[in-house]
Amino acid sequence: MLPYGRQSINEDDIAAVVAVLRGDFLTQGPVVEDFERRFAARVGARHAVAVSSATAALHLALRVAGVGRGDRVVTSPLTFLASANCAAYVGAKPDFSDIDPRSGTLDPVALEQDWQPDTRAVVAVDYAGQACDMPEIARIAHERGAVVIEDACHAVGGSFHAGPPGSTAVPIGGHPWADLTVFSFHPVKTMTTGEGGMLVTDRAAWAARARLLRSHGIVRDPAGFVTPDDDEVLGEKGPWFYEMQDLGWNYRLTDLQCALGLSQLGRLDGFLARRRQIVAAYNAAFAGCDWLVTPRLRDERDAATISWHLYTVQLDFAALGRTRTEVMAELRAAGVGTQVLYVPVHLQPWYRRTFGYGPGKCPAAESFYQRALSLPLHPAMTDGDVGHVITCVKATAQACVA
Repeated sequence: MLPYGRQSINEDDIAAVVAVLRGDFLTQGPVVEDFERRFAARVGARHAVAVSSATAALHLALRVAGVGRGDRVVTSPLTFLASANCAAYVGAKPDFSDIDPRSGTLDPVALEQDWQPDTRAVVAVDYAGQACDMPEIARIAHERGAVVIEDACHAVGGSFHAGPPGSTAVPIGGHPWADLTVFSFHPVKTMTTGEGGMLVTDRAAWAARARLLRSHGIVRDPAGFVTPDDDEVLGEKGPWFYEMQDLGWNYRLTDLQCALGLSQLGRLDGFLARRRQIVAAYNAAFAGCDWLVTPRLRDERDAATISWHLYTVQLDFAALGRTRTEVMAELRAAGVGTQVLYVPVHLQPWYRRTFGYGPGKCPAAESFYQRALSLPLHPAMTDGDVGHVITCVKATAQACVA
């Protein structure tokens, strides 16, 4: 069975993890800092904070930016739940603006039209690896005093063109339009640490606060203590002493995971190149199919720089005379796993019940969802695997219309 996504682990990855197992630190050791430093350099950011998941990174991003009760956070409905849930975690109101139906990314026009005075942050999601129109989203948000968080969980290693023709691509995570950027290292993503995420920013104070909050809000450096030296109970501050200076969480990433991340980071260019080859093969094979729309680009110049986490097509199930469930079952029987990404977040029961959202709020995202199907895309796929997917998809469609 070819799944829609999966990790690629080789002997170098395994050796990197084993080396940590034979060392002195399994967590909170030097490999974490090394991974943060090298990842920051890769994406062109000044600071990187490794955490236990991208969900944790999103939570911390809003927390360090000071977003909370009474604030509104706008994101895309075409995303995983965490892009919106992070607002609820800090007591803010999650809200949604519609997508650009071409790219599946947050539509700046809809964002500006929907803007409310209490909007304090925008979480812009790079769907399937394509970057949002970050310069325009940043203009809209920053002119109104809001923070921009780029949810680049699908876009590790990607970049995009934001300037005039002839300009160079800008790495996602290192451009000036997002105040904070979040990445995911889940196994189906471009590279993996098993579970894990990264928060990057150019603001030193925000990075320092994120590091504090990821580890229970605890300070161990005597230079940072605030307890008076003459405190009658705690006065002596020996090598055992620590202070909890804020209410934090255990959002740490282990040295084991960071060792895997470092090894995977060294393989990232190869992962990206293979993903782009597979996408090119799919696009060429499906170009003449009137019942299938291949992924479309926000900017054609980005074709060579998108990280391509997903290959999501739009299928005309009515024309095929099959439900999506039937098509997925037929492909699965042929050894091709598919997935639907995503159920629009604003239509989830908790969001309907809590905020009164419902159908019609984001019609472009709702229409996208009704026709979406993600095909297998991961670097371990051989040319034979890719050809098998193409053959099976075409055969299923031909059987449907016959």
